[in-house]
Amino acid sequence: MHRWEGRVTLLRPALRWPLAMLAAAVLVCGAFLAVLATGADGDDAPAVPDTGSADAGFARDMIVHHQQAVEMSLIVRDRTGDEDVRRLAYDVVNTQANQRGMLLGWLDEWELPKSSGEPPMAWMGHEMPFEARDGSLMPGMATDTQLRRLREADGRDAEVLYLRLMTAHHQGGVQMSQMAAGAVETRVVRRLAETTLRGQQSEIKLMRDMLQERGGLMKP
Repeated sequence: MHRWEGRVTLLRPALRWPLAMLAAAVLVCGAFLAVLATGADGDDAPAVPDTGSADAGFARDMIVHHQQAVEMSLIVRDRTGDEDVRRLAYDVVNTQANQRGMLLGWLDEWELPKSSGEPPMAWMGHEMPFEARDGSLMPGMATDTQLRRLREADGRDAEVLYLRLMTAHHQGGVQMSQMAAGAVETRVVRRLAETTLRGQQSEIKLMRDMLQERGGLMKP
């Protein structure tokens, strides 16, 4: 247990979740700023990754993966008045939209295409136990059917469905980031993979607690 978790449980419910979210946001933002401060890569890293590299593949896949997280968060923002869920949704939008912009910027800087003819996750170099279906292209991504259900849900139903879908989405992001951290060659991409890994692991813990409070600890 984190040291702050033991303390916030003593606070009134109205204050507990804002502080928990703040702690998660501080972790994500701090790691994100570390990526920005990294600057140029070291001498041991290639100046420009190849279009078939893990660096380029991870960037392309996470651009798509992050975009869906932003989409789901914008949907739930308008489907519930719960301040804790709305605050989490804003945090996800801000963090993942910023990271997505960084990834797009790197591909531009490297003069590499933002898409390729390779299937998602081909950069991992081995077959993944995942089969694309119903618009879900990568691990953790929601299907078109699940997104439609989220758009149609209201109130507590929307909150629970969003938290379930986003937990699964983050779990997929963690899996991809773990692979990237050990496979990419440029330091700045490795730092982003590590940042994503830590930030999403923290938010997964937070979302599980939020689901437990709402009686929604089950698969989407």
